[in-house]
Amino acid sequence: MPLKSGPDPNFPYLSGDERFLFPTPEKAKHNSIIAWGGNLSPGMLLSAYEQGLFPWYSDGEPIVWHSPDPRLVIFRGKLHVSRSMEKVLKQNKFAVTLDKDFSGVIGACSSLERPGQGGTWITSDMINAYTELHRLGWAHSAEAWLEGELAGGCYGLRLGNFFFGESMFTYKSNASKAAFLTLARLLFDDGVTLIDCQQPSRHLKSLGAEEINREDYLTLLRENNKAAGETERLGSL
Repeated sequence: MPLKSGPDPNFPYLSGDERFLFPTPEKAKHNSIIAWGGNLSPGMLLSAYEQGLFPWYSDGEPIVWHSPDPRLVIFRGKLHVSRSMEKVLKQNKFAVTLDKDFSGVIGACSSLERPGQGGTWITSDMINAYTELHRLGWAHSAEAWLEGELAGGCYGLRLGNFFFGESMFTYKSNASKAAFLTLARLLFDDGVTLIDCQQPSRHLKSLGAEEINREDYLTLLRENNKAAGETERLGSL
């Protein structure tokens, strides 16, 4: 029986406190696709990121959950800012804000034309799902403004000391870089140890991203989850 396209209306809605156990990514050798189906409820998405997966699919397809091998990441201390971008940042060409216009950022990321891609994976269901994660305090955006207009930005979500970058867009040269680099520096200063960039990208590699194998990534992720859980328990005492 074929899977339904998009979120399955018959799959249980999981709140931010509920979790779902996905198949173990290590078992999917030489394949980034780990599972199909389900929905984009908060608990489902948080479960995916905690287990090293993320949704990536197009309109008309079922939700597809990926865990690529290798994984593109930026480690704390490895962020690269070129001299030209350092100059742009010091000149304050763009006014960079955080969480000021999440809906504007994700909407722009969805509508941006990308060469070589027939459409966008940021469907209306994805927009609604990540906007809800933003409302719940998990998802965040950085915005670069030029003369009062949104010129570029990026968004993702933070779990413990991992930040999972989702997408970025730019309308003006260097705007998305200004937003991302400002956000990255703030995250690293706040204790984040790794920014997950997901898929290989020459643009992100120029900012310091490097590829690591899935097994190493999952080990680091599980250590992060354990530390985040211990911090939460200590904080509740």
